[in-house]
Amino acid sequence: MRPSQLMTVLEREFLSAEEGHHTPVMVWGPPGVGKSQMITQIAEKHSVPVIDIRLSQMEPSDLRGIPFRVGDFVEWSVPAILPNAERHGEAGILFLDEITSAPPSVSAAAYQLILDRRLGEYRVPDGWAIFAAGNRQGDRGVTYTMPAPLANRFSHFELDVNLDDWVAWAYANGIDERLIAFLRFRPELLFDFDPAHNPVAFPSPRSWEFAHRALHKFAGQPRLLVETLQACVGPSAGIELGAFVDNLDKLPDVDAIVRGETVPVPKETDLQYAVASALVGRAIRYRDTDDAQDVYGHIIDYAGQFPDREMGVMLVSDMHRAIGQELFNVPQFSSWARAVADVMLYDM
Repeated sequence: MRPSQLMTVLEREFLSAEEGHHTPVMVWGPPGVGKSQMITQIAEKHSVPVIDIRLSQMEPSDLRGIPFRVGDFVEWSVPAILPNAERHGEAGILFLDEITSAPPSVSAAAYQLILDRRLGEYRVPDGWAIFAAGNRQGDRGVTYTMPAPLANRFSHFELDVNLDDWVAWAYANGIDERLIAFLRFRPELLFDFDPAHNPVAFPSPRSWEFAHRALHKFAGQPRLLVETLQACVGPSAGIELGAFVDNLDKLPDVDAIVRGETVPVPKETDLQYAVASALVGRAIRYRDTDDAQDVYGHIIDYAGQFPDREMGVMLVSDMHRAIGQELFNVPQFSSWARAVADVMLYDM
């Protein structure tokens, strides 16, 4: 399932906890594709806490609590980490991350917590959703086969990487436009993990975020920059990104395009991707300004000049994902849409 679809599922399941028909969700996927980050985004959207419990780091008794004698009976003290309405709030997310890395003796302690929302006398507050995530057995992580009784307590979704969803996230989170352009140019490198070779550094949505940081931290040290990029995304991808960035000195004047001046479209495909990403970045910066509509119009005009019309469609589609429905109010949009109607997928 692509990330945008899974976010919709997680959103609905979070809201359903308060409604009384929440189903615990298990998210499967390879390392570095953003499983944990998606859970965090749901919590941030609703301003609720996330309690992250790593069962792989616990003993069975850590979850059940410690027994103590009360008269002739034994009662159990509830671990402080478990959700409590008074301490943590009426709503939130109980997140069992890396659950497939927990040995069966530990995961068995979570059976009642996940299905019945209780452990002995303890009960999970009604407004709390239960999500879990883990790697698949073929991902070269420390994993155990999920026991059938535990698996049957979840609905299961496998997270795929999707470039369009990642690009939308990247623009929203200020990821370097050069990096976005590079992955538009080399989409197969968004996630390139071969578990058979067990690489230390490899391209993934997580490691490309590391590369974004490296582009800024080592911008003034070109030789060191390539090595740090390789340290983030692996030798081959790091060299390719470094070469791509070096070639951007041939990029046309993006600010002139934004002003509506006549600027030729570069012939090189990599530079076309770079200028398209840069223009989406400019559209985001001009959003909520008095010049926004004029800037959007000039960018749409430029999109119509690409010899490969699919490149223009990609530019306008990315801009729509970044700034929303207001793009449709730009006078140039209608004429541009008619000109590319035979190649445009209407998912806008």
